Amino acid sequence: MPELEKERFYRAWASGRGLCEFSVTIGETDLQIFADFALPGEAEAAVRRVRRDIELYAATHDAFLGSLLPLAASAGAPRVVRKMCEAGQQYAVGPMAAVAGAVAEYVGRALLERSSQVIVENGGDIFFKTDEPPTFGLYAGRRSPFTGRVRFTPTTMTAGGVCTSSGTVGHSLSLGRADAVVVLAPDTILADAAATSIANRIRGAEDVQRAIDLEKERGLLEGGVIAIDDTLGAWGALEIVEGG
Repeated sequence: MPELEKERFYRAWASGRGLCEFSVTIGETDLQIFADFALPGEAEAAVRRVRRDIELYAATHDAFLGSLLPLAASAGAPRVVRKMCEAGQQYAVGPMAAVAGAVAEYVGRALLERSSQVIVENGGDIFFKTDEPPTFGLYAGRRSPFTGRVRFTPTTMTAGGVCTSSGTVGHSLSLGRADAVVVLAPDTILADAAATSIANRIRGAEDVQRAIDLEKERGLLEGGVIAIDDTLGAWGALEIVEGG
């Protein structure tokens, strides 16, 4: 049974390099945000707008919330819905596989109108725009030998998305058993859909290299990290640091 990380204790590991930290919670949306200064009102307004767009569309499109297969957005769909559907089509998953990344991306871009640097974390899915490439820690469950011991920096990125999917940690649906699949992409919505798709395919250590080879061939992502049991694989423009 997957671990339930209800308290999101891993947020205590986060550091915004001198940025102001604040949080926003509306319904199921629970964000940790770093910016040049506190912008809770602007963040709350952005959350409400993106949730409204998704909820109103879902209310008139029955398959949208539950589909595990790609869907095409209808004519006139909100931009966030179109991007979720497009990402799902690229990675053969349902549009809601990208919803956490979509909220993080939407809120992050709204806050960039007031702050030059922004990091928005939404359940392990992160939108970032920073002056220098940020460093991320890998959380792969309490029993993983890599949790708290592996950090990675996207060497060529100061803006984009970093998203995580797991078959053993948290409550999100995964068809695989990876402890963690973390991917980096220029777009957080694409990164979220990709992380879900890759994690679905990881059921044993032998699947790690196959997944990496496929993503190198696709060329849609900047890089990623895959952890399962005592196997760790990585690809792309990343600097990996191991050790406590």
